[in-house]
Amino acid sequence: MKENESSRQTSEIHQRIAQRIGALRAARGLSLDLLAKKTGVSRSMISLIERGEASPTVVVLDKLAFGLGVTIASLFEASAVDASPHSRHGDQLEWTDPQSGYTRRAISPPRVCSSLDIIQIDFPAGASVTFAAGVRDVRIDQQVWILKGRMECIVDGIQYDLQTGDCLAMRENSHIVFQNASNLPARYALVVSTAFLSN
Repeated sequence: MKENESSRQTSEIHQRIAQRIGALRAARGLSLDLLAKKTGVSRSMISLIERGEASPTVVVLDKLAFGLGVTIASLFEASAVDASPHSRHGDQLEWTDPQSGYTRRAISPPRVCSSLDIIQIDFPAGASVTFAAGVRDVRIDQQVWILKGRMECIVDGIQYDLQTGDCLAMRENSHIVFQNASNLPARYALVVSTAFLSN
């Protein structure tokens, strides 16, 4: 990807995230202060994200998704009403976590009403990301399928050493650590299924 195109796409993704978080917060009647209290993300950081002036880490996005009762993947969705069941490779958005350096590519067609999302993750050697446990308003099941390299996934204290071709299923409300302790990058597919919980 050329540098100008990459910069344009990064800006577009930041604007998508900004619009989605602002719209979801408004739809739930949450003030900046209430969302900050619910998520542990500072009011000023949420404000910067909503204005598209900050590059949030995946951990911050996970906290905001938790507080808003949605998946991380949904924060990258565009607001356009037109939907297509076809996702061309060249149109799939990529986003790089500024902290860990991992890159996520949205494989699933955007804005299509489906309970499934497919995400491709390129995980640098030596990188690690931790997601805190928490009870969510949605049930989120996910499976990690290692496409290249190796990964360690620690789910609620249990470590799984995953090699190329291995698959691991887990619930997203678990405490999960993804880490690549090797000296080579890894790639995996993340398949996420979402179901709203009945009251």
